[in-house]
Amino acid sequence: MSDERGELIPLNVAVMTVSDTRTEETDRSGQALVERLIEAGHRLADKRIVIDDVYRIRAQVAAWIADPAVQVVLTTGGTGFTGRDSTPEAVRVLLDKPIEGFGELFRQLSFQEVGSSTIQSRCLGGLANATVVFCLPGSTGACRTAWDGILLEQLDSRHKPCNFANLVIPERGTHG
Repeated sequence: MSDERGELIPLNVAVMTVSDTRTEETDRSGQALVERLIEAGHRLADKRIVIDDVYRIRAQVAAWIADPAVQVVLTTGGTGFTGRDSTPEAVRVLLDKPIEGFGELFRQLSFQEVGSSTIQSRCLGGLANATVVFCLPGSTGACRTAWDGILLEQLDSRHKPCNFANLVIPERGTHG
């Protein structure tokens, strides 16, 4: 579904980098997402770096989900298996509807780049309060893979036969 002119309807996207060590100057993954979303015609609603703490991650994502001005939340980092990786645990409980296919498709695309190491990615996606949420691995390459291979189209209101953009655009709420 697109407007009558077939133009992109820009979405308001919040980006969170989950890290105990990154700063704005060293956050290449978050910056890659910001650059790609702006290049695609969307707007950056907010950007934060949050330490890898389940409650701080959950609080920030919940605040964005509750904010009607935010339509998309992208997180990068904290999706692995180390002791501090807790993004899936923080976010999963906030989702109204999980998008199982997101993690499956991401790992399929990622396998072509990193081989069997992709099984260590616990990335996930879902819908919550008319907001779409995608949790990506922390590497810049993984963020590029997810954006270029999945998110670019799924956040484009013109993509057919369906996309997530039209589910989060106020007064649309359809796949079309």
